[in-house]
Amino acid sequence: MENEKCPVLNFTEQIGGKWKLPIINAIRNHGTLRFGKIHQMVDGVSRKVLTDQLKSLESAGLLIRKQYEEIPPRVEYSLTEKSKGLCEVFHAIEKWSNLSEK
Repeated sequence: MENEKCPVLNFTEQIGGKWKLPIINAIRNHGTLRFGKIHQMVDGVSRKVLTDQLKSLESAGLLIRKQYEEIPPRVEYSLTEKSKGLCEVFHAIEKWSNLSEK
């Protein structure tokens, strides 16, 4: 039991920080999105930070990055099965948030 990683720590290592959950939530709510659209939807994130966060989410297996060989280049991001499993977490957060506002 001592060698097992805490599930909460594992969760926060993969999707902790200010931007990862809003990025995943934007894609969850709107489906496959291009970089520019994600940048518009995640209020306040710089393009550099968004690029870094998307790379991190992709390397964690939470986003699929699909690049099309076109001119101009087009890149789209979508959720993996692993990140789709977070939908229940988002529903719980939304429910909790709505209760907290009352």
